[in-house]
Amino acid sequence: MVRFFSEFRKFAVKGNVIDLAVGVVIGAAFTGITNSLVKDVIMPPLGLVVSNVDLTGLKFVLRESVVEEGRVVAEAVTLNYGNFLQTIFNFLVIAFAIFLLVRTINRLREKEAAKPALPQNKQEVLLAEIRDILRAQNGHTPAQSTPPQNKIV
Repeated sequence: MVRFFSEFRKFAVKGNVIDLAVGVVIGAAFTGITNSLVKDVIMPPLGLVVSNVDLTGLKFVLRESVVEEGRVVAEAVTLNYGNFLQTIFNFLVIAFAIFLLVRTINRLREKEAAKPALPQNKQEVLLAEIRDILRAQNGHTPAQSTPPQNKIV
């Protein structure tokens, strides 16, 4: 039994499990942000476009409810396919919104990466030349030297 708990402890404190736990917590917090984005920002204008379509009321009645003396004795049995369709619709809207968000972030990253490197100042240029001269004196040919990497060696 002690070995079992020892193995479990090793598993539970591995970096992967901790990372997963952090991911779940952040994912739960992100769910609130995503739900608010869809409910408060995306759905109102989309509701205007599709005339407030709500599919949740669509259902197929398998058995009618039984009413005796004005009281419901047995509830109706229904197949609520409208809820399913609305959930799929909500998923597609959320997935599309996240796609647009990720696509925008990726484009901004690409723009940032495409920016030309900042020109080196005179001091960095002179230090790089001194480095190259010292390498040449030590028998290194330019082909053997490493390309400049904005580090002073």
